[in-house]
Amino acid sequence: MRPHLLLICLLLNACSNLPLAIKNPPQFDISYSQAVQKISNYKDAPVRWGGLIINVENEQNFSLVQVLYYPLDSGGKPQTDQPNEGRFIIKSPEFLDPAVYTVNTKITVAGTLAGDLERTIGKKVMRLPLISATAIHLWPVYVYDNRYDGFGYGYGYNPYYGGYPYYWGSYYWPSASPFMRPAFRPR
Repeated sequence: MRPHLLLICLLLNACSNLPLAIKNPPQFDISYSQAVQKISNYKDAPVRWGGLIINVENEQNFSLVQVLYYPLDSGGKPQTDQPNEGRFIIKSPEFLDPAVYTVNTKITVAGTLAGDLERTIGKKVMRLPLISATAIHLWPVYVYDNRYDGFGYGYGYNPYYGGYPYYWGSYYWPSASPFMRPAFRPR
């Protein structure tokens, strides 16, 4: 039994699509508030931060992504139900398509603190921490669909009918199973 359990665990771990740098935090994880207070003390320190994308700027040889910082949970996903602490910028040597890296998408980055950049937000000039990215992960957006699909499940889509109860002829039939249809319809 134990070899099978080990095999299952290995297979499930192999199915994980998170990069190791995102999945595992650095040994000495520097918080956003520590870095903002004295960024020069933490230059070239490894960090794993995340939040919501605000803006994407593509230059000739790199891309800059401005992110609204949120604390991360144990799996590295931004907790947007917590208060945000500020903004930071991700610098990636790759082209990051603004159609993929859209506004309000959850993102987690692993990299090193490379200093800070000056940005104007509204009419205020701010210095934002700059992270040189080694790994970036966009979190998928899950949309809950509460339409009744007609086969006993509370999700999905039935192109023939989108709700419950079903209407069969001149009365409502309470069953959603195709096997429990009446043999005859009263007229």
